Order: sequence, then C-alpha cells, then structure tokens
Amino acid sequence: MRDRPWWKKLTKPLFDRHLWIPCRDTVASGLAIGMFFSMLLVLPLQMLFAAVLAMRFRVNVPFAMAACWVSNIFTNMPIGITQVWLGAWLRDTLGFPMPGFLAKVYFKIPEVGEVNAASFLLGMFVSAVILALLSYPLVHLFSAIMPHHLPVRKVLTLRKNKGEV
Repeated sequence: MRDRPWWKKLTKPLFDRHLWIPCRDTVASGLAIGMFFSMLLVLPLQMLFAAVLAMRFRVNVPFAMAACWVSNIFTNMPIGITQVWLGAWLRDTLGFPMPGFLAKVYFKIPEVGEVNAASFLLGMFVSAVILALLSYPLVHLFSAIMPHHLPVRKVLTLRKNKGEV
C-alpha cells in the first residue's frame, strides 16, 4: 500500500515535522480549524476532517485534532441547546431566511422540547464560524503575552521565502 500514489499523497504531509512542532501561526490556524469542526455536532469523525484540512493548509495537526474534543459526550447537550437558541434568535431578530423544507422540520429532544432544524443548523454554522474567528487572534494574543511558550518560527519563514519548503 505504501507504493500507491494516493496513499503517498495522503501520508506525506502527515509526516512533515513542521506540521507537528508548535509555533504561533500554525497553532493559531490549526486551533481555528479544530474549533470550527468541533461545533459541527451533526458531523461524525470531526477529528478526521480537521486533520485532513490541517494537513492541506499546512498547519499544526495535533492542535486541530485536539480542539475537536471541545464537543464531547458531556458538552454536546449544552452546546446543542446554545446553538438552537442562537439560531432561533438570528431567525427571529434578523429575519434570516432559511429554506422552507428546513423550517418545517421539528425534532423532539428529551427535557428540552421541540427543536426546529433550521434554527439548529443556522446556530451550528454561526457558532462554528464565530469560534474559529475568535480562536485565531486569541492564540496570537497568548503568544504576544508569553512569547517563550509559543514562539514565532523564523527559520521556516525564511525557508518559505527562498522557496525551499
């Protein structure tokens, strides 16, 4: 299987050491990707999608995968309720249009009540984008406050400019 071209294309970026060593820019981008996928509660195998996207964009793979653990068996219910509330608020307050078939679909959650699928999906995608956009500058702020914990890797930047990477 090692000699197959599709397998080489998939695994070569996985073993690139630069994707596993934490630095400010790769961690910020990897965390943003992971936080986006962690909020997509209806998507199975969130870590796999986050890892593939992190490899594709050449950012830190472990941080992208670890961020997916924000949504877990203990936090899924509060996150889901918040997403439904956010989606309903956006639809009611801003009049955000949704497809007609989604607005008619309701499902029942024990101890919560009936939930509109349109509100849930809208809240899910909006919360995913908000968390991804917030996590990127927060990592840069953390790196600015404590530069010895999350350094800027200058050697890789110089090599990229010369076209060696």
